[in-house]
Amino acid sequence: MGRPKAAVELDGEPLVVRAVRALTDAGADPVVVVLGAGLPDVAGLLPAGTRWVPAPGWDTEGQAASLRAGLDALADSDADAALVALVDTPGIGAAALARVAAHATGPDALARGGVDGRAGHPVLLGRAHWDAVRAAARGDAGARGFLRGRDDVVVVEIGDVAVGDDLDTPEDVQRWTHGTRSAAEPDQSGRREEAGR
Repeated sequence: MGRPKAAVELDGEPLVVRAVRALTDAGADPVVVVLGAGLPDVAGLLPAGTRWVPAPGWDTEGQAASLRAGLDALADSDADAALVALVDTPGIGAAALARVAAHATGPDALARGGVDGRAGHPVLLGRAHWDAVRAAARGDAGARGFLRGRDDVVVVEIGDVAVGDDLDTPEDVQRWTHGTRSAAEPDQSGRREEAGR
């Protein structure tokens, strides 16, 4: 990308700001932003009052380091569960996040968003699992190893209000910018609108 993904702009707004707004609009409280690449520049993009923490080891461990840092930041909170969302999935907005968060029924909760039956993000991790998630987190896979093969993970269909595409390359950003995404993007109300090709 040539710069931290969190600083990449869509419609004049950095991805990290979009992500914070979506989580806030979904009712997430507290919202904690985990920052790896681009410190301190990305921290300067955050809305005033947004809590953020660094991800030690991010440069060598990627998502695993970020996930551990986020869970550690919530350790002293009274949260029963953590909703993990990625900055590079702007098609997963407030409606989808709220739908998955609704499965936070206690510390044993485990849920994932799914698009057309394919499990992905966001991921809801009940507090009772945090130590095991931390221990299993390796490399750029985050909670994937912990969640793989479990039969107690609820897959919550969000495909009617979300697009799960990652923005990993400048070409991905161009497709979003020019309305040529591979799927329908939800509007602010959560309704999907067909993207042009």
